[in-house]
Amino acid sequence: MAGSSFGKIFCVTTWGESHGSGIGVVVDGCPAGLLLDEKKIQKYLDRRKPGQSIYSTPRKEDDIVEIQSGVFEGMTTGTPISMAVYNKTQRSKDYSEIARVYRPGHADYTFDKKYGFRDYRGGGRSSGRETIGRVAAGAIACELLKELGIEVCAYTKSICGITIDEEMISKENIMKSPLYMPDLEASSKAEHKLLQMMKEKNSAGGIIECTVSGLPAGIGEPVFEKLDANLAKAVMSIGSVKGIEIGSGFEAAFSSGFNNNDGFYIDENSKVRKYTNNAGGILGGISDGSEIIIRAVVKPTPSIASSQKTINRDGENIDVEIKGRHDPVIVPRAVVVVEAMTAITVLDMLMMSMTSRLDLMKKFFNLVR
Repeated sequence: MAGSSFGKIFCVTTWGESHGSGIGVVVDGCPAGLLLDEKKIQKYLDRRKPGQSIYSTPRKEDDIVEIQSGVFEGMTTGTPISMAVYNKTQRSKDYSEIARVYRPGHADYTFDKKYGFRDYRGGGRSSGRETIGRVAAGAIACELLKELGIEVCAYTKSICGITIDEEMISKENIMKSPLYMPDLEASSKAEHKLLQMMKEKNSAGGIIECTVSGLPAGIGEPVFEKLDANLAKAVMSIGSVKGIEIGSGFEAAFSSGFNNNDGFYIDENSKVRKYTNNAGGILGGISDGSEIIIRAVVKPTPSIASSQKTINRDGENIDVEIKGRHDPVIVPRAVVVVEAMTAITVLDMLMMSMTSRLDLMKKFFNLVR
């Protein structure tokens, strides 16, 4: 299977299946000298693990990470970092009834057409558990970015059509909300709506917003390796993400050039600033020094208990009711995944930008005379 690696310098390769022995990742390109241990990685994995609230799958997994290489005496060595999380509570029998059924909204049909067969136990590689490797790698990226004064923060913007109030946002509230919403009033309304959806054997979608602060201007390439293009690829590679916006996004289609353009000015510290940030911190594929703003649209969980029409491998029209343990909404557990993929992309492009100017290369290698 091609396509399990992402990044050029900070390169991430995930492996494993939902109901296999485990899930993991190999991170190549992490510089030596970063303080790192399982506890730091675990904090990120705990945000995406199942069974944390009534709004997530009841599957109980501790998702305990093991660092198997690339770290010695609590510090990265500069060699590939391999990490693994072992599956403990697989219930493959939950999926035996759908071994020959194409579930609506899932990759069952397309996997069959591509490979001629599929791992029907929870979706195999297309399962949400694949994101464990992404989050573990993203945790390292986030720790590296912190060392450079760059912060990546993701949260739930909307669920069931209930959207946070921009004036009510507090980052301190993100971890207080079971839905990771920074507006607790909106969270309460969304929680109530979700309970209704669950009683109806239905599911919900939503929007995740992610910001990057502290990234200097000049990161990204102007053609095929644009910062926004790579962020779009990274976030769109997450299962169930069906759309992405940068800055004002689709609202730009209803604006005018005068209103959508971000005017520049010099502040009291002689730094370049913008009056607005409709561009979302990226111009011409290159960061402009202001906050990066990304939004990801997440579809409703396709596995629902209501009867749905579909077909089987024999070409028969049938009805199916999905059994097993599933999230009524994917958004909350996907928040940290969006954060991870954003951090991985930003770090990789930051590293790529180190060779864009000769004077900076000379300075780095102490060759300026």
